[in-house]
Amino acid sequence: MRTLDVPALLDGARFNAFHARLMFWCALIIVFDGYDLVIYGVVLPALMPVWGLSALEAGLLGSCALVGMMLGALFFGPLSDRIGRRRTIMTCVILFSGFTVLNGFAQTPGQFAACRFIAGLGIGGVMPNVVALMNEYAPKRMRGTLVAIMFSGYSVGGMLSAGLGMLLIPQWGWQAVFFVAVVPLLLLPPLVRQLPESINFLVREGRLEQARGVLRQALPEQRVEPDDRLTISAGQDSKASVAQLFHEGRTLNTLMLWMAFFCCLLMVYALSSWLPKLMNAAGYGLNSSLAFLLVLNFGAIFGAIGGGWLGDRIGLGRVLLLFFVMGALSLSLLALKSPLVVLYLLIGIAGASTIGTQILANACTVQYYPAHIRSTGLGWAFGIGRIGAIIGPLLGGALHAAALPLQVSFLAFAAPGVVGALAILVFLWQQSARSVRQVAMAPADGQ
Repeated sequence: MRTLDVPALLDGARFNAFHARLMFWCALIIVFDGYDLVIYGVVLPALMPVWGLSALEAGLLGSCALVGMMLGALFFGPLSDRIGRRRTIMTCVILFSGFTVLNGFAQTPGQFAACRFIAGLGIGGVMPNVVALMNEYAPKRMRGTLVAIMFSGYSVGGMLSAGLGMLLIPQWGWQAVFFVAVVPLLLLPPLVRQLPESINFLVREGRLEQARGVLRQALPEQRVEPDDRLTISAGQDSKASVAQLFHEGRTLNTLMLWMAFFCCLLMVYALSSWLPKLMNAAGYGLNSSLAFLLVLNFGAIFGAIGGGWLGDRIGLGRVLLLFFVMGALSLSLLALKSPLVVLYLLIGIAGASTIGTQILANACTVQYYPAHIRSTGLGWAFGIGRIGAIIGPLLGGALHAAALPLQVSFLAFAAPGVVGALAILVFLWQQSARSVRQVAMAPADGQ
């Protein structure tokens, strides 16, 4: 009988069909997760005149999904560490897809808000779980890249939402784009069959034969026998709790990650919710305004994949610091009057360094926390960050209602990038100080 160290084996695995299949399904979930989220910014210019919404009312309506996302992340993140990622992901897909479809039947702002809130629960809950699941199985040497590629599905979903908005809204009305969200419900049966459960969860729960089966798929070159003993890292057999995010010297870094998420999500949702409307108010037609949203999400794909590749080489923390600085700079430059080509370029860079930054922050967070509290850590970072996401649309609505120049809005959206950069700087300093302490203690441990 052998003893197999499961995390070490998964870290050293070669990328194979199992990883490709897992990345496909997780990315597909994130595509429609992003579609369902960005959809509000797409329909907002058409929705405001239909229901006679003021800018502040539109901002408040946009925040309904984000309040749901905050609660969903806080609830479903820790829950999955207790009941399993697979079951939690399925529940969240049904919530966000089903209630986004129902949004298309809303007759009043109240009905619309209720559907957006419940869909937000699923959107907020699914994100930390698919990121944690992908991170768990991805080979260590390419983990940042694979998680970034998978989560760039969010930007693909945003582009899909904007593109279908340009095609469907003029002819079929704003409701049409919500009905597209039925696709994940149709794909649920194969998703149930093919999405694996967290192997750390299976080992903790004593479902060892099922864990061995998953391990054989992830490591086809490794002969896993029925009597092999599976182990996970020390401490990972304990139940997850929020308090553990602050144990073992993690307090300051946990708080800095929360601050970074808050700032990044404020920038992301302020832009996603108000960019089409701001550009429409600046004199661009509806389709041109939606094209800016397309460019924003297109830039995010390059930022996420390029940042993930760079993060695997120099560290995700350093890349996050660089991206926060780029985000603040690009949004500040949008406050200047520029030729259309330069404007598109700056919006693309803004997408890479805001949405792309959030994608990299997800990967950084799941790599920072041990496996047994990974969804709890990411779920709470998302949950606290959602406060910034809620403030974002409200801030955009308040600035638009005040009839301030377009430049003021972009400068206000850039300010959180500076604060986020400072938070990551403290995070890196703390990581460096901890590494120095571990090196200093090593000789004493060996005596």
